[in-house]
Amino acid sequence: MRVIVVGAGLSGLTAARELTSNGHDVSVFDKGRGVGGRLATRRAGNAVFDHGAQFFTVRNPEFQTQVDSWLSSGVVREWCRGFESEDGHPRYVGTTGMTALAKDLAAGHDVRTNTLVFSLTTSDNGWIVTTDDGVAHSADAVILTAPLPQSFSLMFSAGVEMPEDLRTIDYDRTLGLLVTLLSADGHTVPAPGGLQYPDDVFSFIGNNSSKGISSSTALTFHANPEWSREHFELPTDQIGAELMAAAQRWIGKSIVVHREVKKWRFATPQRVWPEPCWVHESGSLVLAGDAFAGPKVEGAYLSGLAAARALK
Repeated sequence: MRVIVVGAGLSGLTAARELTSNGHDVSVFDKGRGVGGRLATRRAGNAVFDHGAQFFTVRNPEFQTQVDSWLSSGVVREWCRGFESEDGHPRYVGTTGMTALAKDLAAGHDVRTNTLVFSLTTSDNGWIVTTDDGVAHSADAVILTAPLPQSFSLMFSAGVEMPEDLRTIDYDRTLGLLVTLLSADGHTVPAPGGLQYPDDVFSFIGNNSSKGISSSTALTFHANPEWSREHFELPTDQIGAELMAAAQRWIGKSIVVHREVKKWRFATPQRVWPEPCWVHESGSLVLAGDAFAGPKVEGAYLSGLAAARALK
């Protein structure tokens, strides 16, 4: 079976690997420059930032098997077992950044980045996926893992309806600030380097050097959904200035040598579809992603597995 997966985030790459391991011919298309989606790691000089997902946890046995494999191969490592206090539950990170998970899943597969899917149409034998270079790609089945509004647009072009309860799932936005400090002295982010909802602006603050991915002191600040929604459409310079002002209590007396604003329009689904994926009545079009099995790394992985198995 020829399958095209739209989206090279965790769900899409997991689905592609599962299908390929079962003998199917699979290609993954993604409009981004690299794989990972919200498993995003950014370099700025000697500083390395996770600016999307900051860590992940494990509760599902099947995901634990995958994580155990990553631990054995050095793809991931345990960061800590709690932030303000230990609760005994491991928080894992990519050894070189969260993108490491996606790069590992993508290795050896046909993953085409910088490839925007322009339209989806039906054919006598399945589906036609047309990319922005004008090339029409035939497929027996398609898995869509992009944020639901983007998947809806593709389905609309194919004349395929998305259930209203699925189509109306909205996403919280996240504004992020990446800050490189001259040294580790002066900032007030305590060990082990993570703060969850520490004040009325930020939902998470991460010290990437404490996580072990950055040789320079590199702090990631994520504004909470309310603050992000209220400020999202402001000029980037103004967003940066206001985030810097809010972050100053955590930066302390440290000298800032670099700062950068990041914007996530589709950061977190506000509600979750009750099934791990959605299958069209044709049986050959499947939707997956963190809006299905939960807005976490584990949920995205499990949704990708479910999508692949729905096509078997």
